[in-house]
Amino acid sequence: MNTNKEKNLTIQNVVKTFGKVEVLKTVNQVVKAGEFFTLLGPSGCGKTTLLRIIAGLEIPTTGSIILGTDDITSLPATKRHVNMVFQSYALFPHLTIYENIAFGLRSRKINADEIKRRVAEGLEMLRLESLQDRMPDQLSGGQKQRVSLARALVNEPDILLLDEPMSALDAKLRSQVQEDLRRLQRKLGTTFIMVTHDQDEALVCSDRIAVMNGGVIVQCGTPEEVYDYPCNKFVAEFLGAANMLKAKRVEGGVETELGFFCLEKMPEWSEGLVTIRPEWIKIRESRPERNGVLATVDDVVYRGTNFDLFLSPGNLRVRTSANKNFRVGDTIWLELTAGDLVALGD
Repeated sequence: MNTNKEKNLTIQNVVKTFGKVEVLKTVNQVVKAGEFFTLLGPSGCGKTTLLRIIAGLEIPTTGSIILGTDDITSLPATKRHVNMVFQSYALFPHLTIYENIAFGLRSRKINADEIKRRVAEGLEMLRLESLQDRMPDQLSGGQKQRVSLARALVNEPDILLLDEPMSALDAKLRSQVQEDLRRLQRKLGTTFIMVTHDQDEALVCSDRIAVMNGGVIVQCGTPEEVYDYPCNKFVAEFLGAANMLKAKRVEGGVETELGFFCLEKMPEWSEGLVTIRPEWIKIRESRPERNGVLATVDDVVYRGTNFDLFLSPGNLRVRTSANKNFRVGDTIWLELTAGDLVALGD
């Protein structure tokens, strides 16, 4: 398989309009060669349009797509070293699994021995050897997904594009495919660019995540960076549950409805929002030395691996282990540590 690690993808000043609607608003981004890069955002944010522009299925209104040193903006999709895996899988129903995987190679007039070698490699890599003589309608959703991946990868693309690749799978299978996809990408070293609206999918699979909203990239970073240090309220809430507290900057920290809190990094604003993830709030036996809150349990939700406690004041949510027993009406001390409280940029 192709493990080209030299060709970065540069998205340069890309704008896309449909009529009077500006779907993409001056997007600039470099995707590093060999990384798993994810475009994450809600429906209508522009992520799929951007993926289609990279694939050559759409042309930007203005701006450029550069692969390595080559401007491929006007290059047709069939001439790009880029392959796309669609969420519908798009398998040919009248062809066997082997023939589906070989189809793109045959259409490019690849040598027969080379086709045989690449298809065999693809079948082995995606654990499809025992299924090669079956028809698509004899496969499960997860198996079809693997065939679709194999068909794209045997073409040895510089970049593999994935459009909501796990949206049709059930929760258990989706979790397995996420791990398989990440493991496969690491093994191959091929650049993967995935579009998804599922934050768990993005966090599990990605080297870096670009969070999109309203046609722009709002924040880009590693999963840890965007989850632990969201730049604004949208990113904080889109990446998972987040407690939001209105705050005023004062000497040494911020003042909120729950009291004074020290922060490791002070905000630039005089009034704004601070956030903390539910799993980062610590439950204490007694009052903490600083950043303590005395709270009352209003509701307890069991989630299998953990409990979610909903508390007042402040409409706080706290995530705790499943072996802790709390009841509605319990009073508990919480610690919102300075390093876990993040001042948002908006």
